[in-house]
Amino acid sequence: MSSLRRSPEPGPERTAPVPIFGSCSLPLTYIYLVRYISCSVYMKLLQIYRCLCDETRLRILHLLTQGPLCVCHLQGILRLSQVAISKHLAYLRSNGLVVAQRHEKWMIYRLPERAPAELDLQLRCLQDCVQTHPVFRKDLKKLKEMRCERQWIECVTQTKERQMR
Repeated sequence: MSSLRRSPEPGPERTAPVPIFGSCSLPLTYIYLVRYISCSVYMKLLQIYRCLCDETRLRILHLLTQGPLCVCHLQGILRLSQVAISKHLAYLRSNGLVVAQRHEKWMIYRLPERAPAELDLQLRCLQDCVQTHPVFRKDLKKLKEMRCERQWIECVTQTKERQMR
C-alpha cells in the first residue's frame, strides 16, 4: 500500500505567497490604497456610494443641489410618506451628505457648505447623469412649480447664517 501525504490545509500560518515587487513584498491592493487613496478617503467614498445606491436618496440629493428644502416639500415632490423621506434623510445626515436645521416645527435640509471633495465630485457627476432621466426632470419641474411655497426657507437659512457669523 502506498501512503498518500495530504498537503496541509491553508490557515493563518499558511497563506498564499505575497508577490514581491522590487524590494516591496506588499499585496497590490495595499500598495494601491496607500499610494493612491488614503484610508480615510477610501472610507468616505464607500459611505458616499452606499448613500448613492438608492434612487430615492439620489432624487433627494439632486433636489437639494437646487437649495435647502423642508421635508414637506420633498414629500410633495417625491410622493412618499414623511416617515420614508425622514429615514432617507437621517441616513444621508448620518453619513455627512446633508445638514439639518430646525426652524420652529420644520426641519430644513441642505447640502453641506463645505462638502468633501469626494462628495462634490459625485454630486457634479450626478448633475450630468440625470439631465436626460425623466424622473429627475419631473422632480425639478415640480420643484420649480412650488417656488413660492419654499421662499420662506431661503429667508430662514440666510437669516440663521448671518446670525452664526
